[in-house]
Order: sequence, then structure tokens, then C-alpha cells
Amino acid sequence: MSEETWLAARLIPTSGINGAEEQERRATSALLAVMSAVREFGRVLTQSLGAPAGTVQTFIEVPFKLGNQQLFPDGLIRVTRGQRQWTALVEVKTGGNALKTEQLEAYLDIAREQGFDALITISNEIAPIPGQHPTAIDRRKLRKVALYHLPWTEILTQAVIQKEYRGVADPDQAWILGELIRYLEHPRSGALEFSDMGPAWVQVRDGVSAGTLRAGDSGAADVAGRFDALIRYACLRLGRQLGTDVTPALSRRDLTDPAARTQTLVNQLVTTGTLTGSIRIPGAVGHLQVTADLRAGQISCHVDVDAPRTGRPTTRVNWLIRQLKDAPESVRIEAFAMHARGGGATDLLRQVRTEPTTLIADPARELRAFRVAQTTAAGTKRGSGRGAFIDSVLHAIDDFYEQIIQNLKPWMPAPPRLRTPDDVTPVQPVAASLVSTAISSQDSPDFDTPPTRVANSAIGSDSEE
Repeated sequence: MSEETWLAARLIPTSGINGAEEQERRATSALLAVMSAVREFGRVLTQSLGAPAGTVQTFIEVPFKLGNQQLFPDGLIRVTRGQRQWTALVEVKTGGNALKTEQLEAYLDIAREQGFDALITISNEIAPIPGQHPTAIDRRKLRKVALYHLPWTEILTQAVIQKEYRGVADPDQAWILGELIRYLEHPRSGALEFSDMGPAWVQVRDGVSAGTLRAGDSGAADVAGRFDALIRYACLRLGRQLGTDVTPALSRRDLTDPAARTQTLVNQLVTTGTLTGSIRIPGAVGHLQVTADLRAGQISCHVDVDAPRTGRPTTRVNWLIRQLKDAPESVRIEAFAMHARGGGATDLLRQVRTEPTTLIADPARELRAFRVAQTTAAGTKRGSGRGAFIDSVLHAIDDFYEQIIQNLKPWMPAPPRLRTPDDVTPVQPVAASLVSTAISSQDSPDFDTPPTRVANSAIGSDSEE
């Protein structure tokens, strides 16, 4: 038998997983064990939850009494630094299993009785807004115990970034972290990716197309929330590829009042048939804006770029075109003039390359910014795969970043040049004994005042004497 058919031994095998209970137990044990074994990985997951930097200990299925009940949370994490201890219960779900309100509230009661600091939930559910929990909980139970949620996608993203980009000091620990990554990426692990727009998707999609959707429709809020969750998932997915923290670009109001953000999306969906999101990528020239037009069946991605502050309008257009040399010809560019209202001149990249002046509506006005946009077809299915809405959004974001954003750099003014005596040239020959000027710190770089003017005044004063 050829060695090509041999299967390599894995530290965390996926074989032998029978049922959801076994899947959750194995995922919990694997994750918590690696958190305690790989110091850097354990720290990066616990620091955002308020834990101190210290030794991480992990346990699974710890028994607790709550009244007459015997309960077994999936895990427990304890971080010790000197005399201080931080302890959190852990509840894990895999596959399509959702977190249950009654179960979480019971674990919050246990944590309060035991004096623990937090309850951490892990599942494939992704909250629309970072920091928001996907399960409705009685807020009175959160007075003394904090509640945090980590999607499996976020855990996988942090594991990849830590191993491939930030680094792990110990080679053996790096290998262990790599085994966890292999396990979580396997389809049988239960750490699934975002794959469903929800049961209300078809109804809302058809309502938008027919113009019958109303703001009070129950499914509209669900679809709006799932779209925000999709944008957050796209951020985690892109960040895993780039090795950096990519996050949704949300206002302070959106972060503090997620319900208002969802209602804004619902109103937008009803009036214009669109859903919009924004992605913040460290080092990028601007935010990646995403617009899903359900009426037109299109996904549009765009980025706004500040134009150079010097040069003629044509020079500023050419500056942008040079950076888009590898972009598709179907990319649309819009130019905005200074102090102009409304949209600016717009055209496709293929036309702008041959005739840059098509973006210059008024040569007397300076160009202040450009918008670079790309439009692709939107899928219609609620799930994932070919023809699905989710995949069409993810592919549009990835392609736009790869073909456009990563190639754009912000304009930077040229550094000032040092002046030399050769830069000072008189307009007409003057005797060396009569020249009373030399380069000075008060002279402008282009030397607007000719030295001969001073020399001529000197000649005039000599003749009067």
C-alpha cells in the first residue's frame, strides 16, 4: 500500500466522534487543555475577558450544587497571579446547537454563589455587535458576574494569528497550538463557520423584491441582525488571512445601543432594499464599505480615498490610476471636487485609463477625494455554497481587498529639499562687489524676491551721493 494513503497521527483526532455530546466534550477538552499548555494563546483569550496575566489552569465538567440540582458546566478556567485569582465557568456548544437561557442563568447563579468572576459561552452563534451576547439573559443576574461570548470562529482566528503572526516562544507549544487549529478546521469538530441567514431570509428577500416589506415585520429584524453577524464573521475570516485584528467599523452609538443599529438597518431595508456594513482594516487607506442591494441582486464594495493636496486635477487622477494598474476594468471610480455638493464625475476604470479627464467635471475646482467601487452579483440562497448570499458577500469582500484596497496607499507630500547657493541666480549680471544678498532663512524655497532688486537700490543710492 502506498504511503500516500497513510493518515498522520494527530494529537486531537476527529475520528470516533459520535453525536453532539461527544463533539462538545472533545472540543471543550481540547481547547481548555491548549489554553493551559500554550501560554501566549491562553493569555490572548483571557485578557479581553478581564483576567490578569498569570498561570492558567483549566478543568472540565466540574460538579456544582444549585439547590437540589447537581449541575456540570462544561469547563472552568482559573488564572492566578500572586494572591489574586480570576475564575470563570465555561459553557460550550458545537454544530448548530444554540445556547439556552435557562442553563446560562443557572450557571450565573452558581458563579455568584461561588464568588466566581465570569461565565464564558462558546458556540457557533455570532452576535451582531462585538461585546453583545447572542442569548437574552435577565440582566439582574449580571450584577456580580460578567457574561462573555466567544464564537468558535473568533477562537480559531486568534489561534491562527498567534501561531503564524505573533509567534509562540516554545516550538513544542507552537506545534500543540497547530494541532488545535487542525482540529477546529476539520468539519467534524463542530466548530462550523457562518452558514445560515435564518428562517426569515426567503420571506424578507421576497418582500423586498415585491416592495411589501414593512418595518414591523418580525423577520426583518432577524435578517438585519444576521447581516451584521455576517459582517463580523467576514472580519474574523479576513483577519485570519491577514494576521491582524479586522473589526466592524461601528459608531459609539451603535456599540452602546445595538437595538438602534438593528432598527436603522431595518428601516434602510424597507425604504431602499439595501443592507450596509463597514470594515476597519489596520493600515488600509480607508474603511471597506459593503452594500447588499436585495432589489437589484448586487453586492457593492467601495473605499473612499483622499486625493493628493497638490498638483493639477489630471495629476491627481493619474496618481490613483497608477495604483490600480492590476484592478479589473469594471471597477467604477467617482471623483469629488472641493466645495461641490452631491456626487461627482464617475466612469469605469477602462475609460479613465485612456482619458483621465472624464473624472474632471470642472477644471477650476480641486479634487478632494475618490471613491473606488466594485459590484458583483448577489446570491439568493439562505445557506452557504454556490448561489448563496453568504458566499457572495464573503467573496466580494475578499476580492475587493485583494484587487484594490491592499494596493492603495494614502498620498504623502514630498519632503522639502535643502537649498544651495546655486538656487540663487540674479536676473541680470551684477558686479560681485555690489551684490549685498545671500541665501537666508527668511527666503522662500522658490526664492520669489530676486537679489538684483536690492542690488539696483544700492546702485541708485551710490549715484545720489
